Amino acid sequence: VAGVIKMVMALQNDLLPAILHVDAPSPHVEWAGSGLRLLTGPVKWPRGERPRRAGVSSFGFSGTNAHLLLEEAPGEGAAEVEAAGVVSSVADGAVVPWVVCGRTSEALRAQAGRLGALVAGGVEASPGEVGWSLVTTR
Repeated sequence: VAGVIKMVMALQNDLLPAILHVDAPSPHVEWAGSGLRLLTGPVKWPRGERPRRAGVSSFGFSGTNAHLLLEEAPGEGAAEVEAAGVVSSVADGAVVPWVVCGRTSEALRAQAGRLGALVAGGVEASPGEVGWSLVTTR
């Protein structure tokens, strides 16, 4: 768990932490010309064109081994770009689900009533936009 937290913080802070308890590089690895190096101190890790990824391994005393791959969350504004792409890709006349939800049965009926009034009053938004809003906002 600590390794996962450490890498999530590295992604948030754009900084790779130093590797602990490493005095000398392994002689079993050909370091020269490999492009690899041990992090003996913190190293800046800025965002690039592709998402940053990190691997975290854990080895338990009982023989349990685990390896987890982490990928950074999309940058600011990615949801708006994604939403625009999804909504604009709905073909005219396509069936679009409108998800109706509420914490109580009364709230559910009230939400359904508001949607009914929206349709009866003439919707300015496309069915895709309404459907997208219903599943991504509350």
